[in-house]
Amino acid sequence: MTNSTAPVRRRWQLVAAACAAVVVLVSVLVTVLLTGQSEPATTAGPAATTSVATSTTEQTAIGATAGGDSGELPRARPATMEIPAIGVSTGAIIDLGLEPDGALEVPGDAVTAGWFTESPTPGELGPSIIAGHVDYRKVPGVFFRLHELPVGEKVVVHREDGTTVEFTVDRVERYPKAEFPTEEVYGNTDAPELRLITCGGVFDSSSGEYADNVVAYATMTGSSQG
Repeated sequence: MTNSTAPVRRRWQLVAAACAAVVVLVSVLVTVLLTGQSEPATTAGPAATTSVATSTTEQTAIGATAGGDSGELPRARPATMEIPAIGVSTGAIIDLGLEPDGALEVPGDAVTAGWFTESPTPGELGPSIIAGHVDYRKVPGVFFRLHELPVGEKVVVHREDGTTVEFTVDRVERYPKAEFPTEEVYGNTDAPELRLITCGGVFDSSSGEYADNVVAYATMTGSSQG
């Protein structure tokens, strides 16, 4: 997908998988796997991790513009993000694209969050996807406390066009990877939404995998310029 300025509505499909950074691109189907590469920094609680496995189907462009019925904004990539309730204040959000060999680019440290460039930007119509490590080389990751995020709290994304987008958390769910609700997480939406995705549940040190995925769902509730 190119970085067109036209808002794009996407229909997503997720395939639950183990924590390894591998992407297979077949025709219009892209399977993307983003993983945490370390054991949990602590053994307390159902800590989230970075493993997500996604695939995208062919994307359908729409004619939405800023000020449309759902309040969507034009395309502009995310710059930084804050989640005050769980102490998240990111540095620069990086792009998570595809390597020439089809492998997913992943953050190189624990504290960096990444936006999957084949998803809408925050504020566009559809589910924007941001992922990050729960831990990396025994350092707690940016989404280490994602499973604790309360309903009703705010996620604030600052975009490179100078706009700030506020999302309100609708719910946080944990799913066994084998039962991941693909359409619920990645399906089309009627408003700009945000998905924060990582892993959670029990960590199996023998396999290096977490049992579950953690997903925070949020809906855009405001935006401002400057």
